[in-house]
Amino acid sequence: MAAHSIARAGLVGGGVIGAGWAARMLLNGIDVAIFDPDPEIERKVTTVLAAARRAWDKLVPGALPAQGHLRLASSVEDAVADADFVQESLPEREDLKIAILARIDAATRPDVVIGSSTSGLLPTRLQSGMAHPERMVVGHPFNPVYLLPLVEICGGAQTSTQTRDRAAAFYSAIGMHPLHVRKEIDGFIADRLLEALWREALWLVNDGVATTEEIDDAIRFGAGLRWSFMGTFLIYRMAGGEAGMRHFLAQFGPALKLPWTKLEAPELTQELIDAVAAQSDDQAGDMTIRALERQRDDCLIAVLSGLRGQDYGAGQTLASYARRLMEQAPAPLASSIDERRPLALHATDVAAEWIDYNGHMTEHRYLQVFGDTTDALLRHIGVDAAYLAQAGSWFTVETHIRHLGETHAGDRLVAATQILGADAKRAHVFHSLFRGSDGQLVATAEQMLLHVSKDTGRAGPATGVPAARMAELATAQADLPVPDGAGRRISLG
Repeated sequence: MAAHSIARAGLVGGGVIGAGWAARMLLNGIDVAIFDPDPEIERKVTTVLAAARRAWDKLVPGALPAQGHLRLASSVEDAVADADFVQESLPEREDLKIAILARIDAATRPDVVIGSSTSGLLPTRLQSGMAHPERMVVGHPFNPVYLLPLVEICGGAQTSTQTRDRAAAFYSAIGMHPLHVRKEIDGFIADRLLEALWREALWLVNDGVATTEEIDDAIRFGAGLRWSFMGTFLIYRMAGGEAGMRHFLAQFGPALKLPWTKLEAPELTQELIDAVAAQSDDQAGDMTIRALERQRDDCLIAVLSGLRGQDYGAGQTLASYARRLMEQAPAPLASSIDERRPLALHATDVAAEWIDYNGHMTEHRYLQVFGDTTDALLRHIGVDAAYLAQAGSWFTVETHIRHLGETHAGDRLVAATQILGADAKRAHVFHSLFRGSDGQLVATAEQMLLHVSKDTGRAGPATGVPAARMAELATAQADLPVPDGAGRRISLG
């Protein structure tokens, strides 16, 4: 079972984690059957899916494959019977997981990998009731599963190396970063680190040193910003200066003997529970859970997008995943669209963060939308990862934008593209941007695209399918009327 052959996934458990798995898999074109006795399971999964779609449309606009089909299963066995991969996301009760994993094992093909989302239970114990324990592995994700790339992989005593590798290949294929836990241990790696921080935070509240908001501020305005791209050891290595980690340990090592932490958690007395809950309520203010989730997702999108620009850390995982999406995109079908008319190849919603102080979409976001529209055009004519690596691509060398109407947060924008002319090296394109609700033209962009050769880094003729498709489009649209305002600043002549 290669990662790319997984067409159907069976999910057992549809809480926050299970629904997150469903969204990530569905957006990767995988059909999902999910079982959870919760009567609200459909609403909860579709709510998470909508949030995930919103997030990934910002991270990789227009690049996701056709969404998979979601089916609500009637039982554990119904969910996994036809699955190519199974992910269990039940509550952290060892007895429950052992029993359900045994049922999953009995209902699936022997070659199917079974992953458990447990955040700390030992896989050796979880696989103890299975007839085929070698194909069970922990695949521990982080919330929100559809955005955070980390997944810890930990095998039990009877888990095969092949199972670990196949699970890692699958998780990588859906845009995640597998971290192999080399030794089975309670809590694995990340949760042990998080638990240490959590226990210390509880002590600080318990002892009246800080409130929940002050503790969160200490993280989000300080080390948390560094943690998004560098871990503790690399950061501390730099703190040691040119002498590195050895100097850091010599300088700060004695602090390990000081009473700076209390690793044993304080007793969760009713008084402490009340204090933490009240402070957390004050900290959240009037923001609902849905509002907080959107804020979290938007901040993660900003961090991931920034890191992608540096091709570093989680941004490198995102960039690699985006490249794979392009590689896996189906070949464009000329017959599926009337190319004698302007091409409707890109649509997007105006995000809240695109709005300026006047309440309208800010100027540079129009350029972003038109840039994404040009990318959609290039994908349409067959510019894929192989072409980019071997031949090159068209680059925008000149753009003229006209602003004709206002757009606001939540507006649906639909772009239409017309080819005004093309030769071996150049393409003259005109994009019209319409508001979806009423069809009003809100902006236009006229662009000159120049084909740059991969080998020389200089202008050179396009080749292969993209060259032929660009020429076909130019011919097909040659008799269309020139849009108002076009051709005044740019021409192929």
